[in-house]
Amino acid sequence: MVDILHRIGVTSAPDAVYAALTTVDGLASWWTEETDGDGDVGGVLRFRFGPGGFDMKVLETEPAERVLWEVVDGPEEWIGTRIRFDLKQEDDFTIVLFRHEGWREPAEFMHHCSTKWAIFLMSLKKLLETGKGDPAPHDVRISNWH
Repeated sequence: MVDILHRIGVTSAPDAVYAALTTVDGLASWWTEETDGDGDVGGVLRFRFGPGGFDMKVLETEPAERVLWEVVDGPEEWIGTRIRFDLKQEDDFTIVLFRHEGWREPAEFMHHCSTKWAIFLMSLKKLLETGKGDPAPHDVRISNWH
């Protein structure tokens, strides 16, 4: 198994970062405008993009500390993988340690997804620091996979 790993610092309180990761409005403001569902533990969040989308079951939430999802629908490579956001305060920053864990192999699609996760994590940072993110369809397009 292989994982996608990223780390960003956001000049925003952990509670604000947590809200952006657990509410439909927050998620729609940095990842994709086409977001709906239930961000509570046991709920399913649905994220849609032009070519398809993903459904995430919320496995764990710890306010201002952690969010964990399992992919229950989407591309075959994503099914059963987990998306994890760990938050910690360091000086004026909330550090977001991101993991998309459990990939079976480092296929080319994983390379693409790693770059897109970095783009969307920067959108999260922008949202929290300026009030406006770059969610899909306003994100940076990097290939025909979007």
